[in-house]
This record gives sequence, C-alpha cells and structure tokens, in this order.
Amino acid sequence: MGGKPTSQFNAENDSWDRLSADISGCRLCPLCESRTNAVIGRGCREADILFIGEGPGENEDLQGLPFVGKAGKLLDYALCGLMYPEDSYYIANIVKCRPPNNRAPFDEEAALCLPFLRRQTRLIAPRIIICLGAVAIKHIIGREHKITQIRGEWFERKGISITSTFHPAALLRDDNKKAPMWQDLKKARRRLSELRETK
Repeated sequence: MGGKPTSQFNAENDSWDRLSADISGCRLCPLCESRTNAVIGRGCREADILFIGEGPGENEDLQGLPFVGKAGKLLDYALCGLMYPEDSYYIANIVKCRPPNNRAPFDEEAALCLPFLRRQTRLIAPRIIICLGAVAIKHIIGREHKITQIRGEWFERKGISITSTFHPAALLRDDNKKAPMWQDLKKARRRLSELRETK
C-alpha cells in the first residue's frame, strides 16, 4: 500500500492540529485498513518526559488513546506511586494503528510511521525520552541493543536524554520485572530534577 500524508508541512509551521489530521488520514501501510481509531498519544503536550511504547492494542484502538488497557493501568500506577506530576509526561507509540493480534509492528510499518513520532517529539520538545520495551529501543536507540543489557542506561541524542525500561505488559507476565522498572523510573525522575536544576 502506498500513499501520502493528508497534508504537506514543514517543521517550522507544524502544529498539533495538522499532525492529528495527518495521522488520522494516513493510508501509508495496511495497518490503517483494520483500525478503529488512530492512536496519537495522551498526556501533556509540553511535557519534559516522552514515553514511547510499541503500538496500540485492542483497548487503545477502541478508545483512540495509548496505554489504557491493563498494561497502561500498571504504568499509570507506577507513575502515580513515584509522584510523577501528570503535566510532566506524554505517552505515544512507534506505530499509531493497531497491528493484527497485537503483534509487534513490522520494520516497514514502523519506518512509515516514525516521521509522525518525530513530529510529535519536535512539538513536545521533551528533555527525556523513555523507551518502553524492545520495539521502542530498536527504533529509537538502535537495533543492536537489547533491553536486558541497556535498560536504565542513558544515551544523548540531539540534546535529549534517552533511556529505556521494560514495557509494562512484560510486568503482567513476569513479576520479577516490576522492581527493575520501578528503579528505572526513579532514576529517570532524578535525571529530570538534575536537568531542571541546570537549566
């Protein structure tokens, strides 16, 4: 399947309205054929932290919001427990439409959708990006990296501090991952405090 976004833009005059229209009207890959809703993101659009997951699941596709199922509730619980202010983060995904049967997005699907995520990132201008799970790590940090080897470590790209932790869905399958994810999120909160102090 081919196609172009619904409107042309340049980075200087991009806007959330334009981005939302382009994502909602996107026909660039077959994922659009079965979607109920394109899932753009949720949270504060001026957030200091951008969480990036993999792609929408069934609940997300129905509601048009990311991380609203069991995994999302677990993430919200962790952020609340660690006292992340609601205006401190925004949550998005690598792909904006649900892959069939909640499979991981194919590389070509991710490649076609990543420009939307880059536009989101420019509009938000976060200080920190937190990759949730292996798929986000692959497409944001690098496909040579494994989550078990680099989670909690920091990378710097274009003035943004980037780290990673387990996808909350993995915690639903393995309780042993809860403590490490908690520690990763605590470390990210400390990093944000340090960045704000050096502003």
